[in-house]
Amino acid sequence: MIKQQSDSEGDRADESDPISFRTVFLSTLAAAIGVQSKANKERDFASGRVAPFICAGVIFTLLFILALTAIVRMVIGAAG
Repeated sequence: MIKQQSDSEGDRADESDPISFRTVFLSTLAAAIGVQSKANKERDFASGRVAPFICAGVIFTLLFILALTAIVRMVIGAAG
């Protein structure tokens, strides 16, 4: 099967191209807040690599929990 060439950014992603840190970071952030576009989602799935997204998701979740814990401790400390 021959892959058609296109000028759009989403179609230029080839399975052999490495996924940039920026792409993984922005996709993880967009998915976390629920605003991931269909084109970006398809680009991410077309990459064929799931490990960077899993790692980014775990790191994001840990940072989110740590941030919430810090905020709660600050509020409790200010109230007491």
